[in-house]
Amino acid sequence: MGQKKLNIGILGLGEGRSAMSAALNSPLLNLLLVCDLNEDMCRRRAEEFGFHAYTTKYEDLLNHADLDIIAIYTPDHLHAKHVKQALEAGKHVICTKPFIDDLADAAGLLELGRKTGLRCFVGQSSRFFEPMRKQRQDFEKGAIGDLITIEAYYHADHRWFLEKPWALESSFKWLYGGLSHPVDFIRWYLPHLESVMGYGMLSSNGRAGGLHHEDTMHFIFKSKDGRVARVSGCYTGPVQPVVRDSEMSCILRGTMGCSQGDYMDLRYAITNKEGEEIVQTWEHKLKHYFRFEGKSHHAGEYQNYMEYVAEAILSDKPAYPDIREGIGTVAVLQAMDMSLKTGQPVMIDPLLEGFGLPSL
Repeated sequence: MGQKKLNIGILGLGEGRSAMSAALNSPLLNLLLVCDLNEDMCRRRAEEFGFHAYTTKYEDLLNHADLDIIAIYTPDHLHAKHVKQALEAGKHVICTKPFIDDLADAAGLLELGRKTGLRCFVGQSSRFFEPMRKQRQDFEKGAIGDLITIEAYYHADHRWFLEKPWALESSFKWLYGGLSHPVDFIRWYLPHLESVMGYGMLSSNGRAGGLHHEDTMHFIFKSKDGRVARVSGCYTGPVQPVVRDSEMSCILRGTMGCSQGDYMDLRYAITNKEGEEIVQTWEHKLKHYFRFEGKSHHAGEYQNYMEYVAEAILSDKPAYPDIREGIGTVAVLQAMDMSLKTGQPVMIDPLLEGFGLPSL
């Protein structure tokens, strides 16, 4: 008898392109139905994947008796509504990051998650790249000793991104669209953050491209136990060759060693507590992670996290980041946004308390 499969539906077929590829290639998932308001988008995905079970009505996913999971890849401001509807319909949820865009929606979703007991997983995809998974495994087994500090960054030449009309809307911020990835690394290793301080600017390249908000930012975090961390993001300028640097990286500095996971380069380096220097790469998995043109869609880590959620459901275990962790990360991002505006440190717990939410 084969491995049980869970039935999944996907909402939003722009970013959901990677999710479709993931589900169709997974031994744990059975793609039943996909949905997008734009019927032309549905047809394009049907032609691309040879999968023709699509609808333009979200209700068709919600009311589908055989669906176990709904995966949500809609614009940020719609996440809270779509997650609420899916949980109320009795479906487990996978929602792309950021989980929500307004903390006013958070308490209701937390309560709904508790009441239903359903999985609600936030798709922080960067945790599920090979180097970052290996880095976490080594950290958990004590290979670098106790964590002293963490540094993470996402520096990318995303001027091509400005060709997307919605990227030039006043609501678009690289803080949420890009920097949320390295911020999630900080949250993964230092979940109990106390405060954040940062500066940012809109570069001349970003201004010329039509951006409205900062495209260059640097932040310092302080954890409740006194440890500090830093994050930076630069999005509209050239980057180094990959032999010299990675567009996204997570560096852990420990009492007995240090490790670095390099995202798109599928490269990992560690100086462990025995003093060994090890570098590992996963070139043989490039086609798993990057299945489409360029590297703008990363289907491999979507498949990794969708299978992680499926395994959690099948084995009745939690899946992280969950609702609470997702809300906490949104609060950190909003505190960062406030710091950019005020030029002052921002305490995170008071922000959560203002919405009746538990502290980090």
